Amino acid sequence: MKIADDWSDYKILATSDGMKLEDWNGVILLRPDPQVIWTGKNLYAEKNINAVYHRSEKGGGAWERRKDFPAEWTVSYRDLKFKIKPMGFKHTGLFPEQAVNWNEMTRLISSARRGGREIKVLNLFAYTGAASVACAKAGAAVTHVDAAKGMVERAGENAALSGVTSGIRYIIDDCMKFVAREIRRGNKYDAIIMDPPSYGRGPGGEMWKIERDLYGFVCSCARLLTENPLFFLINSYTTGLQPAVLKNILTLALKGYKGKFDAYEVGIATAEGIPLPCGASGLFTGEGYGK
Repeated sequence: MKIADDWSDYKILATSDGMKLEDWNGVILLRPDPQVIWTGKNLYAEKNINAVYHRSEKGGGAWERRKDFPAEWTVSYRDLKFKIKPMGFKHTGLFPEQAVNWNEMTRLISSARRGGREIKVLNLFAYTGAASVACAKAGAAVTHVDAAKGMVERAGENAALSGVTSGIRYIIDDCMKFVAREIRRGNKYDAIIMDPPSYGRGPGGEMWKIERDLYGFVCSCARLLTENPLFFLINSYTTGLQPAVLKNILTLALKGYKGKFDAYEVGIATAEGIPLPCGASGLFTGEGYGK
């Protein structure tokens, strides 16, 4: 497991009974987490909580606002800044555990640029753009694609907060349709990132199911890679999808490329001294860039 353990503006204070108590730069949230199947203290009784997310039996849920709960605020990670704005289905607009991947992508891009190479990155299902901002901050030219207009707008806000005023092209589109057009155009990228949902619906009603569609989509994306790609990263939060599955998909889809194929859980450190598992990643690193 790769563990994000160097945050200053984010901490998991405690975990118990399906919930995690988090400090987001001074704002305390209590949210459900399916990985927390152990019990301990009653986290609902904590006095300093600003908001609690309650699931609904009908699906989804809602935030219970307690004291001084801001509509939005910012957190910093190294030289990056992100807007935090609690939304439906318990999300805040940021996945702190992904810092382990931001670090690796930044390292790879910075190394390639020191060697005189310009790097083009394609970020698919790009959400609020944390990975896009990290890559652009490292000097890459990023194409950021997501079907949700609001999320793309948030990505632009995150870029501005981090001082990234250029280098990111924002596209509101269905990712599969965009990739098909890029193949027809003959466009190429040095690196691809994707964070596909378990299920999804595009702006035109297009349906996505990860078990059915991911492998074929990765094969299509492989056609967009340059001859000597820098990396290809797949992130997944789909329950039951093991890291090795992502590695296998990359190994089969990118069999014509030389490099290293890796797979790992991503997690985040807690104040209790245990790492909380959060998801899975598969990473291909092109030959000569993994050192």
